[in-house]
Formats: sequence, structure tokens, C-alpha cells
Amino acid sequence: MTGTAQLFDLSGRVAVITGAASGFGRVFATLFAEAGAEIIAADRDAERVQETADIVIEAGGKARAVTVDVADAASVQTLAEVVAEGGRGAHVLVNNAGIANVAKRVHELPIEAWNEVLAVNLTGAFLCSRAVLPLMLAVGGGSIVNISSIAGLIGVYPDFAMLNAVYASAKAGLIGLTRQTAVEYAKDNIRANAIAPGWHGGTRLGEANRRGRSNAETAKFEDTILEGTPMGRRGTPEELGPLALYLASDASSYVTGQVFTQDGGWTAA
Repeated sequence: MTGTAQLFDLSGRVAVITGAASGFGRVFATLFAEAGAEIIAADRDAERVQETADIVIEAGGKARAVTVDVADAASVQTLAEVVAEGGRGAHVLVNNAGIANVAKRVHELPIEAWNEVLAVNLTGAFLCSRAVLPLMLAVGGGSIVNISSIAGLIGVYPDFAMLNAVYASAKAGLIGLTRQTAVEYAKDNIRANAIAPGWHGGTRLGEANRRGRSNAETAKFEDTILEGTPMGRRGTPEELGPLALYLASDASSYVTGQVFTQDGGWTAA
């Protein structure tokens, strides 16, 4: 193995990936397994997350599927206990689990919608970090990668609701959680960084809103994305994977508390 390849090598490490049933999470699981990691694939969708584990195993990797609700502290604790079985620790945590619900302006947003997204997208990342950090301390270090969003950095309102305030708030809060975790655990050799993706296809995140849109509304939504992205296209989960691998691996050993935006130029325009 060359020096460069060794920097990205995850052999002998355990990687816990939430939201691993599809989209970004499934890509992270397969890519990290290719780099040598043992994958703990976690998601509340038991059938789909098992599919992810099976894909990894069929490709020659090591994986275990765990059904978990990241918004539930007891469920997350069970996940941590599974990870710790046999005296294992954890070396990588990717807080990827996330949902999006009804796209409404602030005064139209139901309280229930606010609470639902915060519970999964922000509290879920806190609960998972809180549960896995002791397992990282036990092995002498680790890397946390939090999947935020450009919505946590800038507002978006092109005369219609493309997303909502609670999604933006949760993703901005995740950046704060990332930075505070980074400084608290830096001397423990535990790093924490965030990725803020732009408009990527190939995920299930916007399914609820897509079902509620007319064809004309969908066309306007897509046109807005393409017009606002200098590269003129959506990203793909496969393009996000290598950035996550960089942050999970020793290639980024002196990087912590940072936010990496991958958006085709959206926030630069």
C-alpha cells in the first residue's frame, strides 16, 4: 500500500453510520467498507438497512445492520451496546440520519413539524455522539462526521418554500454541535467536522414534499436549483462519499471543527 493510500485506509476500524438505509448513508457504508472499515449500519428502516449491510458483505466487507431510532435515547443506547460487543470501540461516527417535512414559511409551520425534525436531525446527532464518544475515548481517538446542509449556512426562498425553518435551524445547530465537540475533545485525539451538501439527487430526503407537488411546482423547483448552481446540475451521493472518507481517515488528521461545503458553487454565487 502506498503512502497516499495508507492515509485513507480504515482497516481495523469500526465505523458507525446512521441513516445508512439509502442515499448518502449507503454510499458511506460501501465506500468505508472498501477502505477496510467494519460497518455498523444504523437506521430505523430495518429492511433497507439490512440491504445496505448485505451489499457490503457481498462485496467482501464486514457489516452489521442495527435498527435504531436516533431520536430515542434508549434506542441509541442499544446501538452503542451493539457497537461495544466483544470489547470493540468505535473509531468513526457519521451522523447522517435526517428527515425533511412540509415545506412551509415560519408562520405556517406546524409545531409538530418543528419538533419532529429537531428530534431527528439535531437531537439525534447529539444522542449518537453522546453514546459513541466513550467508545472513541476507549480506543484513543476517532472522527465524527456530521452531515449538515447549505440550509444551515444560508437562507433559501425564491418566492416559494423549497425547505423550511426547522430544517435550516437543525442543520445550523449541527454545525454548532460540531464545533463545540471539536474543541472539547481535541486533546483526546477525537476530531469532529461537518459537511454541508447542496442540492444532491439520489436520496429519499424530499420524498414527502415531492409527493405533494404538482408537475409545474416540481419543474419550478428543479429549475431554481439548476439556475442557482454554477455547475448547472445536482450532485450525487457518490460524489459526497470521498469527502466523508477524507474526514473519517488519517488524511485529515489535523482537521477539526470545520465545515466543508459541497454544493456545485451554490453558496459562492
